[in-house]
Amino acid sequence: MAYPSQLGLQDASSPIMEELMNFHDHTLMIVFLISSLVLYIITLMLTTKLTHTSTMDAQEVETIWTILPAVILILIALPSLRILYMMDEINNPALTVKTMGHQWYWSYEYTDYEDLCFDSYMVPTSELKPGELRLLEVDNRVVLPMELPIRMLISSEDVLHSWAVPSLGLKTDAIPGRLNQATISSNRPGLFYGQCSEICGSNHSFMPIVLEMVPLKNFENWSLSMI
Repeated sequence: MAYPSQLGLQDASSPIMEELMNFHDHTLMIVFLISSLVLYIITLMLTTKLTHTSTMDAQEVETIWTILPAVILILIALPSLRILYMMDEINNPALTVKTMGHQWYWSYEYTDYEDLCFDSYMVPTSELKPGELRLLEVDNRVVLPMELPIRMLISSEDVLHSWAVPSLGLKTDAIPGRLNQATISSNRPGLFYGQCSEICGSNHSFMPIVLEMVPLKNFENWSLSMI
């Protein structure tokens, strides 16, 4: 999860988030190189009094500054499209969970089980236990098995919401009357925090999401205790 004064992204806990962080660094390096080149050229223009007349009307220069931006855009677009298709693709999910957004809480249903569903509300500040996080703790966590592909079906009962867990690279809109799909796969166990990322009313800030990723055996024991 995030920490105070953090400048970068949260640590990646899923293959998708690792790819997104690599793409972020790749794009940032291109932006840095372009900015440095432009700054260098501006500095030269302001500091030198010499002008080379043959470069002011040269076909070679015009060809370079036309082709170079196209090549840069291709270098950005290709990895971007690859990650986009990776995020949409899911083959043989081990588990399906349906998430419904409400004003202002989330409800979850494990569709592979007969009666495994619950609501998840934020824990008020006055009821927090020592070590729990303000505005991020919930009364019912979403327990999921790690290292398995999980399909999340996300929708809403009332207004627009957005189901987002940054460290897993997840952010999917919850739209009334529409079912959106997201893929979860965690590399490691732990607690992963998120929040509603779409302004949905006066209590928008009080819709936290907590995923508890556990080994498969622990998940089976938890699911049997909940049914």
